[in-house]
Amino acid sequence: MRLPPAIVGHTEEVLREILRFTGPADGTLSRYFREHPRLGSRERGVIAEAIYGLLRNKSVYTSFSESGVGPVMRRLSLLGLADAVGIDALGGLSEEETNWLQRVMEMDRSHLPLQLKSNMPDWLWQRLAANFGEEEALQLVASLNSPASLDLRVNTLKSNRETVAASLAEAPIIAEPTPYAATGLRVVKKPSIQNLPLFKDGTIEVQDEGSQILAQLVGAKRGEMVADFCAGAGGKTLALGAIMRNTGRLYAFDISEKRLAKLKPRLARSGLSNVHPVVIAHERDAKIKRLAGKLDRVLVDAPCSGLGTLRRNPDVKWRQNEKGVAELNEKQASILDSAARLVKAGGRLVYATCSILDEENEGIVQQFLTNHPDFELLPASQVLQEQKIELEMGDYLKLYPHRHHTDGFFAAVMQRKKASAKDAAKDGTVAKETKDAQDA
Repeated sequence: MRLPPAIVGHTEEVLREILRFTGPADGTLSRYFREHPRLGSRERGVIAEAIYGLLRNKSVYTSFSESGVGPVMRRLSLLGLADAVGIDALGGLSEEETNWLQRVMEMDRSHLPLQLKSNMPDWLWQRLAANFGEEEALQLVASLNSPASLDLRVNTLKSNRETVAASLAEAPIIAEPTPYAATGLRVVKKPSIQNLPLFKDGTIEVQDEGSQILAQLVGAKRGEMVADFCAGAGGKTLALGAIMRNTGRLYAFDISEKRLAKLKPRLARSGLSNVHPVVIAHERDAKIKRLAGKLDRVLVDAPCSGLGTLRRNPDVKWRQNEKGVAELNEKQASILDSAARLVKAGGRLVYATCSILDEENEGIVQQFLTNHPDFELLPASQVLQEQKIELEMGDYLKLYPHRHHTDGFFAAVMQRKKASAKDAAKDGTVAKETKDAQDA
């Protein structure tokens, strides 16, 4: 069945706004759909798929749109729609537009220049090619430019992976165990799950397998004091709470009250009672200072470029730039430095990003370790083995979609060194002398 001609106009209108890159594409789309309630679910789905396809292939489609007739924005919209549903499904096209689309969609893209074929900004393609080599960089960007799978995390407080998979099959939704995360399920195709009883009662949460692995790296145990330092909407907080079996005390810190508000309904569904959301003004808030040196585990899922999540958020690569990354580096270093103060001797600090750039990852960690000799790096390979996760890594966790079929993630696990008996005695003497001086 052909789509109504008006679909091209709607796509063109929302695309024009999105390509200004003044905000996230998903937010712009959601707002547009709210403003046009007469669009049916099929029409909304086609428009969204066309927009995301265009964002993934923007370099190539911009080049292709230089041919053809009519306004450029219409040509881009037609390319996105043809990619999403095929030329035959589009109604209201002129003969000239149909012929042009057929020629363009049949072109052999393997002969395009590398930078164009990458569909990445030039600065980003150059970084990736230098880091991975051109051949693997092309594999990486091809995976980043492909839609992500739908991964679920099973809330082990309520069920187990096998039982949930069997329940989903009755829906019928086919879900397979994720290869690395012990509580993950990867759903075949992309069905809607928001109305499933399993989702409504908190038995399952949508969460990429890579994010689930990050939560496991923290190594949180029953009865411990743990903090998710940049909790956001709380996906990893909920995973940590389940790992802790709803015991101990788990703080969810964030500077955004709006983001933490999104955690509340998820928290209510989860059955967790050990989570304490805390809005902070900044990374050096007095609320944090009161917990200095008291926590067993601290996760810092730092604000970053988000370039590891391009499968889900393809607009990020066009909204991000080198200057923005440099500004983020300062914020990342400051947040990690502040979060480290919470960790007690022998405690664990995990720094993570959803970035694939070294300057947001190893660069920040190496700088931190240089400035904090009381912390040492725990090889990711060792921690993964402790958690019984069969992943081959070196000192750091580095996940990539073309290798691991997850979003791009980085993590470093660090531990605060325990004071030697000599240092402890010295510290005790200093503390006593300080107290005596104050008493005097």
